[in-house]
Amino acid sequence: MPHVKCKLCSKEFYVKPSHLLLGYGKYCSMDCTHESRKTGKFVNCHICGKTTWKTQKALKNSRSNKFFCGKSCQTKWRNVEYSGENHHFWKGGENAYRGILIKSGIEPKCQKCGNNDERVLAVHHLDVNRKNNKAENLIWLCYNCHHLVHCHKVKIK
Repeated sequence: MPHVKCKLCSKEFYVKPSHLLLGYGKYCSMDCTHESRKTGKFVNCHICGKTTWKTQKALKNSRSNKFFCGKSCQTKWRNVEYSGENHHFWKGGENAYRGILIKSGIEPKCQKCGNNDERVLAVHHLDVNRKNNKAENLIWLCYNCHHLVHCHKVKIK
């Protein structure tokens, strides 16, 4: 009666003689067989440091060579790495004036008529230079007042 040691866990188990002749009987169970076929390795998450298993394919196909435990950590990294100038839709910051006014703390309210409905507010450049995005050059105007200022040369108070 042939007893063989498992290649993975060294547990001794019985194998039929005919199976031994065919080259079978290397592992004691399907779990050990499955475990022995894994070709990847454990890596640490780039964001949180948690250990996670990655397959050989995932290790080989990574463009950044950074690995993550899940989509949430990957998204945190991507939002920092590919934002602003590194984003493929970046247009040089020329169209970021709405965010500049919001961050500067200027109340979203039309400077001409006083309308405070943010759905109808636009940003106006006082010197009419769209590339001058300093907070002191930007003001809120509703679409109606913005049209009057540009098309009918109405003065802002």
